[in-house]
Amino acid sequence: MSGGGDAPGINAVLRAIVRKAIQDYGYETVGIRDGWKGLIEGEFIPLDLKSLVGLLPKGGSMLGTSRTNPFKSEDGAKRILRNVSEQGIEAVIAIGGEDTLGVASKLYEMGSQLSESPKRSTTI
Repeated sequence: MSGGGDAPGINAVLRAIVRKAIQDYGYETVGIRDGWKGLIEGEFIPLDLKSLVGLLPKGGSMLGTSRTNPFKSEDGAKRILRNVSEQGIEAVIAIGGEDTLGVASKLYEMGSQLSESPKRSTTI
């Protein structure tokens, strides 16, 4: 997932993560649409090697991005933890700046397993 504003290179990072996860580790990968907002709302898309074709020259983020902070709503963080559990997500790779990574850290502190090493799948 990518949070915050669009920035050059996000698609290249997404491509590298998905390729490494699939080719080197055999992980199943899914993308989270529109940053933390997508994880709150359960907006996932499958990512495979075919979905990466032609991605490098495109700007922005193929997943979309938002400045949503789940801790600024009453149940945002709880919804994320519920969606992670219901979807069987074992890891989330957060791409973004201070706010995006601050949310990831807080979720980890809440007891989520978002920052632990994945066993079989990776979510971006």
